[in-house]
Amino acid sequence: MSQLTFTLNDGNKIPFLAFGTGTSHFKQDVTEPASLAIEKGFTHLDCAQVYQNEDTLGAAIKASGKPRESFFVTTKLSSALEPGDTVSDALRKSLTRLGLDHVDLYLIHGPRVSFKDNLKETWKGMEEAKRAGLAKSIGISNSGAPEIEEILSVAEIVPAVNQIEFHPYFLSVHGTTYELNKKHGILTAAYSGLAPLHKAKGGPLSPIIDQLVETLSKRAGKPVSPAQVLGKWHQAKGNVLVSTSSKAERLEEYIAIPTLPDLTEAEVKLIDDIGRTHFFHLYVGILPV
Repeated sequence: MSQLTFTLNDGNKIPFLAFGTGTSHFKQDVTEPASLAIEKGFTHLDCAQVYQNEDTLGAAIKASGKPRESFFVTTKLSSALEPGDTVSDALRKSLTRLGLDHVDLYLIHGPRVSFKDNLKETWKGMEEAKRAGLAKSIGISNSGAPEIEEILSVAEIVPAVNQIEFHPYFLSVHGTTYELNKKHGILTAAYSGLAPLHKAKGGPLSPIIDQLVETLSKRAGKPVSPAQVLGKWHQAKGNVLVSTSSKAERLEEYIAIPTLPDLTEAEVKLIDDIGRTHFFHLYVGILPV
């Protein structure tokens, strides 16, 4: 099944939907859930060194029997480098675990935590990894204005992606990060993008989402779920949506999002406006304003 894709600032294309191997899959064998995601149509697979499951994600990719070019694989440089290692050395170790010769996207996972004292040098190492063909695109994660501006002060290659927590309840405090990403042509990849539905139930968006479920269902001519409505909001914002599940029906629900009618500009604005009235952030402290 083909997916909707966005074009990154380096010309490479990235699928809108990504299957994430963090959160509930953290330090777990993901062979089975990743294989199920691949079976259901996910081509973008997101992992990280700190998740400690790159090897089993690689096993799922191999077991699929699909060619390498069928997949878009993201991993992340998750901690300070081992003594004597370069960024490229760390990525080669990830590639060995994944059983691949390159990743499609390599991110600095926690610039504010692990690389605050050498972020500029680390970014230059990311550029070297891209030039060496180890990563087609490079970017950052959990980065706010200070990290973005510090990297841009030395960057020959602008980050292609900033993967952050992002959802409507994020806008009230950290919406400036999304706008800064847009200003610099950096695509926002959203993790915990469905948090208003699962982690902040009963917030001011709940009746709005219910209303839009009914509206979009009529427009689609079939039932639409709350997650699909919020997924369409992410699509309208131009975000990659990183989500996960071990349930086939939930994965099918997500993979169908691009096939549904789009939200109108007014509907997107309604979600924005209501979202800004309420603050909810799962990972307060990771991302500065």
